Amino acid sequence: QVQLVESGGGLVQAGGSLRLSCAASGRTESSYAMGWFRQTPGKEREFVAALRWSGSSTYYADSVKCRFTISRDNAKATVYLRMNSLNPEETAVYYCAASTTYYSSNGYYRFGNVYDYWGQGTQVTVSS
Repeated sequence: QVQLVESGGGLVQAGGSLRLSCAASGRTESSYAMGWFRQTPGKEREFVAALRWSGSSTYYADSVKCRFTISRDNAKATVYLRMNSLNPEETAVYYCAASTTYYSSNGYYRFGNVYDYWGQGTQVTVSS
């Protein structure tokens, strides 16, 4: 089992920045990749970014590719999401997730169903 705990959410003004953290514990060695998703009431969960615990590849949704950065600290078993130039449309609950399935293509990690463990989410509110 893998436990995930997000932190770092809060209120930020439009155009501002925020960094989210996701601390993993338990059988973290079983996880190949980590992802960030976001969701607002009444909308489908949306992929944001993903990375692997090994290697240097990262993967982003087109809508955030030039503004967000996903990174990791393997020693701390923690994944981060730095969000820059935030706009009110990106107000959502942000979730981190861990996948125990290996895929050769990063593209698979944009699908929520490949993730086995999810955090509780952290609220990000962007005001105008």
